[in-house]
Amino acid sequence: MQLGINLGYWGAGMDGDNLAVAQEADRLGYAVCWAAEAYGSDAATVLTWVAAQTERIDVGSAIFQIPARQPAMTAMTAATLDSLSGGRFRLGLGVSGPQVSEGWYGVKFDKPLSRTREYVEIVRKAMTRERLSYEGEHWTLPLPDGPGKPIKLTVHPEREHIPLYIAAIGPKNLEQTGEIADGALLIFPSADHLEDTAIRHLRAGREKAGMTLDGFDVCPTLPLALGEDKDVERLADTFRPYTALYVGGMGSRKQNFYNQLAQRMGYEAAAADIQDKYLSGDKQGAAAAIPHELIDRTTLLGSVERIADRMKAYAAAGVTTLTLAPAGFALEERLASLRAGVQAAELAGLA
Repeated sequence: MQLGINLGYWGAGMDGDNLAVAQEADRLGYAVCWAAEAYGSDAATVLTWVAAQTERIDVGSAIFQIPARQPAMTAMTAATLDSLSGGRFRLGLGVSGPQVSEGWYGVKFDKPLSRTREYVEIVRKAMTRERLSYEGEHWTLPLPDGPGKPIKLTVHPEREHIPLYIAAIGPKNLEQTGEIADGALLIFPSADHLEDTAIRHLRAGREKAGMTLDGFDVCPTLPLALGEDKDVERLADTFRPYTALYVGGMGSRKQNFYNQLAQRMGYEAAAADIQDKYLSGDKQGAAAAIPHELIDRTTLLGSVERIADRMKAYAAAGVTTLTLAPAGFALEERLASLRAGVQAAELAGLA
């Protein structure tokens, strides 16, 4: 099992520190450095900056939002980043959610599965440097009865095949991801529930495409807070606002994928309570309503030894790249977490 680092969103006042984190991860041998985007910093610019100032670590989008870019533009960006980085780019995609897609990008959030499938097909076809033509439900290239003609990508990617990941939560999306992608980007993963909530659906998708999970990258992101085991409850409290935001406030009441995931993990009543409080404006109450067990199962908390035990459980559950998101604003605290991640992986016999 490899290790990755997630820098999250840029522009929160820690940009210089984020670069130092990426460079330390590069020095320590982390496999990949991911950057996210929502409606602030864009991931492509951040990854270019990081790639220019690192040497070995891969850089990955977690995620490029599908409603933000036409698929041909994503192929151009992926090819350019792979070329500039010397073959170190990983392309992560996701449909975002209804509030961002429709409120920020003005793109109707409908039929996300078929939209994702077509998007991936166009991106992959464009990156083969064939002349691009496509007929689908969501995209037709070139547009009919106009001056457009099939053209091909002029940039040569460093590699013939750039690894493509999809951020997936729901069972149908996970199954399609197994079928059409090279990896899955997961969030709020519990090693105890991973087979039921993710792996079996990914496996079904691979089987549908005549493949196995061999070579497929199962890549969850886990927040990490380093400390003494006796302080695990206090460390878990660090992530209460984060968990409340996703389980309670992401998307609408009917379309909150993270809330639905918490329900599938057995927290139906708690998930409903968290959402009710959050959407009514009681964010503190929503955070307080999160069961400690839910946070502990979906993060890495405590000593290096405790984290090593959890890493073993994730590896046994089928994780192939474990992405860490260190807690804290202080640079030294985040660097210490990076080093602890390597120590834990070595102690678990995974490095």
